[in-house]
Amino acid sequence: MRQVLADYSVSISELKKNPSSVLSKANGSPIAVLNHNKPAAYLIPAELYEVMMDRIEDDELASIVEERLGDKGQAVPVSLDDL
Repeated sequence: MRQVLADYSVSISELKKNPSSVLSKANGSPIAVLNHNKPAAYLIPAELYEVMMDRIEDDELASIVEERLGDKGQAVPVSLDDL
């Protein structure tokens, strides 16, 4: 059985019946949406989603920086006056 990674869970049926109630009961915490007692999706507050997306973007940029640091030997020296 898959692990539920949220303190609050709800069935898809219950979510369909009254989504506003489910969101208010969770009080801003992530919600595991279960289908046949297995996680089918997670609902998270918009603010948390935005933070997660920013961190993912930061990680991707850090990977690009690390990759380019490895190619430092191929860099062409340029003076700021030339730019």
